[in-house]
Amino acid sequence: MTLKTILVLCLGIFISHCTHAQTATRADSLRGSTISPYRNCYDINYYHLDVKLNIDQKFISGSNLFKFTATQNFNKLQFDLFANLKVEKVLYKRVPLKFKREFNAVLVTFPKTITKGKQDAFTVYYSGKPTIAKNAPWDGGLVFSRDAAGKPWVATACEGVGASIWWPNKDQTADEVDSMLISVSVPKGLKDISNGRLRKTTELKDGYTQYDWFVANPINNYDVALNVADYQHISDSYDGEKGKLSLDYWVLPENVEKAKKQFGENVKPMLKAFEHWFGPYPFYEDGYKLIETPHLGMEHQSAVAYGNKYVNGYKGTDRSLTGWGLKWDFIIIHESGHEWFGNNITMKDIADEWTHESFTTYSESLFVEDNWGKQAGQEYLHGQRHIILNDKPIIGPYNVNRSGSSDEYDKGSNMINMVRTIINNDDKWLQILRGLNKTFYHQTVTTADIIGYINKESGINLSTVFDQYLHYKNIPTLEFRFDDGKVSCRWIADVDKFTMPVRIRAKGGEYQFISPSTRFKAIDLAGITRDNLEIDTFNYYIGVLID
Repeated sequence: MTLKTILVLCLGIFISHCTHAQTATRADSLRGSTISPYRNCYDINYYHLDVKLNIDQKFISGSNLFKFTATQNFNKLQFDLFANLKVEKVLYKRVPLKFKREFNAVLVTFPKTITKGKQDAFTVYYSGKPTIAKNAPWDGGLVFSRDAAGKPWVATACEGVGASIWWPNKDQTADEVDSMLISVSVPKGLKDISNGRLRKTTELKDGYTQYDWFVANPINNYDVALNVADYQHISDSYDGEKGKLSLDYWVLPENVEKAKKQFGENVKPMLKAFEHWFGPYPFYEDGYKLIETPHLGMEHQSAVAYGNKYVNGYKGTDRSLTGWGLKWDFIIIHESGHEWFGNNITMKDIADEWTHESFTTYSESLFVEDNWGKQAGQEYLHGQRHIILNDKPIIGPYNVNRSGSSDEYDKGSNMINMVRTIINNDDKWLQILRGLNKTFYHQTVTTADIIGYINKESGINLSTVFDQYLHYKNIPTLEFRFDDGKVSCRWIADVDKFTMPVRIRAKGGEYQFISPSTRFKAIDLAGITRDNLEIDTFNYYIGVLID
């Protein structure tokens, strides 16, 4: 290696470590902390969110009931609500509690100690004009739009920024509520479609209609959704692994026929593929819904937001540039994939968002594989690489509500496919994917949880592989030396003692696995020369250097 090469690699390592060195503010810590005693002192069990939406005024008002179990003795806790929304009062046993605002956090003081193990409750009343999203779903808030007839069309989208941008809650993904009731009052003539199953519709005296939706399963806060329009209903069902799954599609009146065709062509093949690879759809009790929204889409649990204009691909384009991405509707497949990775298995901290996005982006290739064969799926994955930035680590800084690089999508999916290649046993790989969803069913996880499970079930220690691809922006480089007819190689990587089995061959021969380390080691593979050496860079996203 030249001195220039060494300096470039060292600089890359330095930048990799410094990428997340942005100063975290007090507001960031209040929003993102998973270790705050004011959050960890209680486990949220149940919400009843009851809101009224004044569309003309873009104004929301209502309440949220918090039912919780104390995990330790305390007299003060934190919930979250953006500062532009007013906390009218907090009631505990019908008595107002003292509370203090700090940025978007609200600290509530109880009149006496709540003892560990006690189940208790309080209710927050609030009102105000919620943040209007300018570019949903990439920023957060409410989206106010109109359908073709000029009627209101409203939706929420708040992943990342947090659900407290429009309703009061314990705004961290580490603690999912066990179940909840969502009551939404909207002007007569409109419908609200939220998560779970519709329990009741009530005509109110003030010209509003209240819709009560019950979610029977644990749900993360950003998945809780309002969708308000003059919706038309299309119903269907799917005979899945756990029996009959209800399929409900809520679309604008002008798009009913388009929806019947597009949803009909995509949803059942998606469920067939994902139930095969990941196990049963995780929310049979709450059903599966697609809801047309004025933004592109979001993985709202049991109420997937859809705004892809009834075309295949990603807004009519193929992200992979291979042609395979134009054979199916990206938003239906990707956002529904999150029902397994994101909604069933949920990150404790958004720094670990790769556990959602890498696996779900990978799920796209499994959908392609299930319908057009393994080679097609691999081609689709390989085609995603042109999107990869290698700009900063995939894992973000913890406890400040920050994700890492957007490479958590396409670089992450290619990393997962490399793991499959290394395991080299598709039956075992299938059981690992299904096992993840069974072992961590309706749970929140860390990166260590996922890596530990894959290591254990594969029988291969892949820790340094995950470490390199998740914690550093650089990809490892496989360096070869040819000297007097002998061949040796090593890995150049940021991770100390990095190792990863890799496939090589002499051109035209069969691939064989070798296991290089970060020290040069001779390769015993007959017939290998500088001219005929082939490394499996189709399945491995790595650099190659041949001296």
